[in-house]
Amino acid sequence: MPEWWQSFLDWLRCRPDAGARGEALAADFLRRERGFAIVARNWRNPRDRRDEIDLVGLDGEILVFVEVKTRSAAALVPGIYAVNRRKRRVLLRACTAYLRQLRPMPRTFRLDVVEVALPTDPAAAPQILHFANLPLFPKHFHPGP
Repeated sequence: MPEWWQSFLDWLRCRPDAGARGEALAADFLRRERGFAIVARNWRNPRDRRDEIDLVGLDGEILVFVEVKTRSAAALVPGIYAVNRRKRRVLLRACTAYLRQLRPMPRTFRLDVVEVALPTDPAAAPQILHFANLPLFPKHFHPGP
């Protein structure tokens, strides 16, 4: 096996899971800096395990669904652009399933995106951006029974 291929495989094996690290950093940021209470992490729809919500939190009395996008600080495209039409459809399906299981239904809910940019230098701090209240739910949305 070529040496460069072996070093690449070693790098893959020993690197920490960037997505899980980004979600942990986002949850800590929302708790510490924004005063959120995190009520669920990596929630999956029991009927369709493909539907996942990264974080569910409470901002006062507002239920907040949070999509976390983790990127390298050197990435050319910001993580907010990864929440495209297809991803929003999946998120709407997952959020609807989450809301249907709640009794009583919260009066207010929204979607936020937290972008975590991991630096290439391990000594540097990650950059965290919080985008609140992205349009996801149609006007007069009601999740049903």
